[in-house]
Amino acid sequence: MDAIAESPPEEASTIADRVFGQLRQAIVEGEFAPGSKISEPELAARLGISRGPLREAMRRLESTNLVERRPNLGARVITLSSEQLLEIYLIREALEGLAARLAAERMSAAGIADLKELLAQHRAEIARESWQAYFQKEGDLDFHYRIVQGSGNQRLIGILCDDLYHLARMYRCKFGMVSDRARDAFKEHELILDAIAERDGELAELMMRRHIRASRRNVERRLATATTTQPRTDP
Repeated sequence: MDAIAESPPEEASTIADRVFGQLRQAIVEGEFAPGSKISEPELAARLGISRGPLREAMRRLESTNLVERRPNLGARVITLSSEQLLEIYLIREALEGLAARLAAERMSAAGIADLKELLAQHRAEIARESWQAYFQKEGDLDFHYRIVQGSGNQRLIGILCDDLYHLARMYRCKFGMVSDRARDAFKEHELILDAIAERDGELAELMMRRHIRASRRNVERRLATATTTQPRTDP
């Protein structure tokens, strides 16, 4: 992470916003590994900022479930158990399926055209990686995020884009971006988009649920492999 220039006191909230965004990205993309300790004094010195904006950024990271603070242990990057991670996939399967149905009913023609353009960009990027990586940037450059926004349901958007989005993305970066599923995941995205473009909400929901279920099974396989390949230690 790069240092952040200090600003006058009245701009402290702006600094906190920048620090929050920078730390969130570092956590999601693995610069801070799950379970790693975050030292506020060291981080403030590294970024070249005062402790106030950093504390505010850390509070926001806690509220998004990316950081947890425990007595006598300080702040650490969240670690999910296998069960907790798979629970998130089950929630996403149900709620993003609903979001896809609503998007098929509510997205504007311009929104659908933009989504098609986004997938065209993704196709070119995956092809450059020989179909072995599918890394989507966050927010409006993320296919899933765009569909949830297109649902027009504010409560659903809050759950998926605020409460779960970055936590799920953290583990998508870890398990799903570079894998033999890249080609299949892209094809599944195309099928979801086709259903949305046809205004077929039932099919869009079905395709989205199948897509996230396939991703969950891929994560289950990766978790099982990681467990079986861990070195054994004596009791």
